Amino acid sequence: MIFRQLFEPVSSTYTYLVGCVETGEAALIDPVMPTWQRDLQAVNDLGLKLVMTIDTHIHADHITSASILRREAGSRVALPALDALPCTDVPMHDGVPLQIGGVRLEPLHTPGHTDNHFAIVAGDRVFTGDALLIDGCGRTDFQSGDSRLLYQSVRGKLFSLPAETLVYPAHDYQGRWVSSIAQEKLRNPRLGGDRSIEDFEKLMAELDLPYPKFIDYAVPGNKACGVCPDDLPGHLQQYCVAMAESPQG
Repeated sequence: MIFRQLFEPVSSTYTYLVGCVETGEAALIDPVMPTWQRDLQAVNDLGLKLVMTIDTHIHADHITSASILRREAGSRVALPALDALPCTDVPMHDGVPLQIGGVRLEPLHTPGHTDNHFAIVAGDRVFTGDALLIDGCGRTDFQSGDSRLLYQSVRGKLFSLPAETLVYPAHDYQGRWVSSIAQEKLRNPRLGGDRSIEDFEKLMAELDLPYPKFIDYAVPGNKACGVCPDDLPGHLQQYCVAMAESPQG
């Protein structure tokens, strides 16, 4: 499997490129609008063809580049079937593999951060979206989030993967790139060790986090598979800077 990890600094989002050596097919997991040209260039530089974009959930902190990549590269848009978005080309179902040439990607329903959140298992690694972060986890206080469900998703599903499985999250804010299931089970301060579900529920309820600054624009934009709203304030334009102009005219 060909693999690249790409970083978008505005929302501190990781986008993952996975490709098949034999067929040259590739997919991007959680692509972000401001870096769509860079991501597509990375695909092209490797001599690959982008056939699919995969979003682990409806994001609240950035807008996906799924639609613009479909326009530019002809890639299909994979999203959780449970969200039933009309712009979806490939509805993701729990346990039903996505095939990128000879690369098998296995969607794993991991609700809690959002109700329809998915992780993606690819051999010896798992792309955990916002469910499991390095030494942390995603919020549970909006978009039908549920701390008890997140606890069950992480400890019951993700922590059941082999200990050596590499953990690649959708975000990191401290320059970390990768973890492992063994490491997160041992030392994740929110979900590791002997943390009980009651303790976790209390911890999440007491975080008192600020309202996400981009959520009111990101969620409707992502429900359209990546459309910037016309009324985006000037101070948020950095989230959508590369959308309007096609390099191909």
